[in-house]
Amino acid sequence: MKYINQLTIAERQALLHVLEKRFKTNMNRHEGVTWSEIHDRLVTQPAKLWSLHEMENSGGEPDVVVVNTTSELTFVDCTLESPAGRRSCCYDREGLESRKAHKPKTNAMDLAEAWGITILTESEYRALQSFGTFDTKTSSWLLTPPSIRALGGSIFGDFRFGRVFVYHNGAQSYYAGRGFRGKLIL
Repeated sequence: MKYINQLTIAERQALLHVLEKRFKTNMNRHEGVTWSEIHDRLVTQPAKLWSLHEMENSGGEPDVVVVNTTSELTFVDCTLESPAGRRSCCYDREGLESRKAHKPKTNAMDLAEAWGITILTESEYRALQSFGTFDTKTSSWLLTPPSIRALGGSIFGDFRFGRVFVYHNGAQSYYAGRGFRGKLIL
């Protein structure tokens, strides 16, 4: 029987295979980290495997990315464009509820929380861009500072004209080309 937030043995094996292949294909993202280190941490944390499964199923292509100098191992969505299964959503519940018409099905903050992941901050998004070129046709909601959110706004980023741009929008807005990128710390 399959429970919520739990993968079958076959799903775990398939996910680990995909993650290992992506890890070995993109060694520049995680210099000094070995797959066996990642594997050993993952197999002892089934809830985090489930979170990675949700990231993968929504098109995120999670991979280990070194975003700081601590011993934390961080999986980040590394799909070239904002994950297809997470687009067309408002920033948060308050933004969603404030829409009078044409409400999307969900919002980025609630979806991330349900999956046990966190939306990337602006600095993490900029760090991700040092490993490739992401969001050249789409954009991604970013964790918005409380001072901006208190004024009704939210921020998002993309890569255009050879550089990272961070913009603002009302939290209630949503676009077919805007989703969010998440991270999961092991």
